[in-house]
Amino acid sequence: MVLMRRIFILVIAFFCINTYADSGKVIGGSLYDVPSWFTDSFLDVAEDAQDALDENKTVLLYFHLDGCPYCDAMLTQNFKSGENLAFIKKHFSVVAVNIKGARDITMSESESKTEQALSEILAVKYTPTIIFLDEDGKQAFRTNGYRDVAAFRQVLEYVASKSYKNTTLSNYIEAKQNTSQAYTFINHASLQVASNFQEFDQPVAILFEDKDCTACEDFHQNLINRADVKAELDKYLFVRFDAYSDQKIIGFDGKLTSPRQMVKDYDLNYRPGILLFDEGENITKIDGKLYSFHFNTVLRYVSGKHYQYYPKFSTYLRARQAELLEKGININIVD
Repeated sequence: MVLMRRIFILVIAFFCINTYADSGKVIGGSLYDVPSWFTDSFLDVAEDAQDALDENKTVLLYFHLDGCPYCDAMLTQNFKSGENLAFIKKHFSVVAVNIKGARDITMSESESKTEQALSEILAVKYTPTIIFLDEDGKQAFRTNGYRDVAAFRQVLEYVASKSYKNTTLSNYIEAKQNTSQAYTFINHASLQVASNFQEFDQPVAILFEDKDCTACEDFHQNLINRADVKAELDKYLFVRFDAYSDQKIIGFDGKLTSPRQMVKDYDLNYRPGILLFDEGENITKIDGKLYSFHFNTVLRYVSGKHYQYYPKFSTYLRARQAELLEKGININIVD
């Protein structure tokens, strides 16, 4: 009889890494099933797009990975139950794609790829990643990582109305003039003020929030107030801007820009979103919800210049995890 050890999955935002732990332990992985009502096709995306068009629907590709807690949360809150479920069923044809899967997906008559190969071609780095297709089966819009129910509803309505054809998600949400309780910006001891980014030689973390942010309060109260997170943020010049602001600032290239323009230029469609810079270069961004372990690891990846030795963050995440486990340190990926 062969004894098998269950593999736990680490996720960055939505990005997952498999590991075996001999010393420390990894906890927090989630086992889940995709809903039975998802489109059970032959994974012919072009055909699915045409069928969806005939039903006045949009194809939604749900990229996931077994064990991913962020994927589990998105499925449970939006695709299995909750106030978004009926809207999704009415407007979208949902196809699940496992980023490590071996099933063949036909993108066109002349192109067929495995799930894993397609995920690599589309640069899917986070799970869940959601890609919406237009009438021609091409990518119309995508989200990288977990969204809470309210934030995901904004995305769903944006795509269902086909507003992506003429405006950004940020501008779309701002124009709706939400009459519900607006988010009031919360102060944080680590936040500093800057408007000329050519003046600093330390790593820079630029936080973008706005009045319509549905996850910013949780971000402040349950993440960046943690002592371990504060310790990592203290290595940065940590600056916040209103994503709707047209305030003139001098970018790392010496050119005038604004928070609104930066959000557009870096395709940052999540609030709170963060751009991480070092030596004047944008190394990566945080464009979805992260728990503390993944958040701290991303910060450390940039501030410690580990990106110079690990061009892919996934490789560094794996190395950092192994380092902690070898020391007997347990890792809770949902803490």
